[in-house]
Amino acid sequence: MKNKRHITMGIETSCDETSIAIVADGRDILSNVISSQIDIHKNFGGVVPEIASRHHLENINGVINEAMAEAEIEIDDVDLIGVTCGPGLVGALLIGIATAKAISFAKDIPLIGVNHMHGHVSANYINYKELEPPFLSLIVSGGHTNIVMVNDYGDMDVLGSTRDDAVGEAYDKVARVIGLGYPGGPKIDEIAKAGNKEAVSFKRVYLEKDSYDFSFSGTKTGVLNFVNSEKQKGNDIIAADVAASFQEAVLEVIVNKALDAALKLKQDKIVVAGGVAANSRLRELLNEKATTKGIKVYWPDKLLCTDNGAMIATAAYYKMKKGEFSDLSLDAYPGLDI
Repeated sequence: MKNKRHITMGIETSCDETSIAIVADGRDILSNVISSQIDIHKNFGGVVPEIASRHHLENINGVINEAMAEAEIEIDDVDLIGVTCGPGLVGALLIGIATAKAISFAKDIPLIGVNHMHGHVSANYINYKELEPPFLSLIVSGGHTNIVMVNDYGDMDVLGSTRDDAVGEAYDKVARVIGLGYPGGPKIDEIAKAGNKEAVSFKRVYLEKDSYDFSFSGTKTGVLNFVNSEKQKGNDIIAADVAASFQEAVLEVIVNKALDAALKLKQDKIVVAGGVAANSRLRELLNEKATTKGIKVYWPDKLLCTDNGAMIATAAYYKMKKGEFSDLSLDAYPGLDI
């Protein structure tokens, strides 16, 4: 019997998580299964695209079955399929897209390709049922650092982006330099709690006046130079202090730019999205500064900060509402813009 609620299956395979979610009416999660490859890729110090694709291929059918079982639905209950079509690793994206198209064709279910970054923003619609556009969003992840104005569901204007490393990339590189390994973001966040954030003065890069763009390569290089210099002097490296000092340098810039954009655009809320949104110091610093400005900050649950199918299902649901469907010519777009 067909479920009376609108059921969307979300498929996410843009990087190293195979995730399938079942979401009802755009915002209610019935299941959100995530199969992570972190333990595989940490042996290589980062994600290996070919290995990621192979594991998506091996895992995806089992993850689909698990998600449907947890949601207590059958495939015939699904009203819509949303799948990440970019940005991401091309081989990984293609596994999800091929799977989505096969189900769409076999069962005659409408298909929608979803921008991965729109998905990250959409994670907040799940946590905050009252949240609706327009609002300012700060997207911070392994591959992206952006300040965007969300005008409507799926309609975003980029106000600022990274000119070199995204903040998540900088975290990973610094973590390797100080011997923490992969993934860098959670490891630096954890060790920094025991460190002195004023131990080392790393450069805060704000670029031109009134620019909302970011640049983290200089700060990352500053960490590398500091570590090499200390080693040449025979000094011990206190990893917790370096991590805390680096983290404070990049997060201060991110927080200040996001608040500046919100104030200039007269926005009373900032919606944060992406993997780095799980960072405890970012949450503490932005909440603290935003409160003094009368700005409310929205954070997705930490599970929804990571790559997951639920955010893709939600983004697809609102594209469906606007009549923006895909067909079986849907392809992967690894460099897809916001």
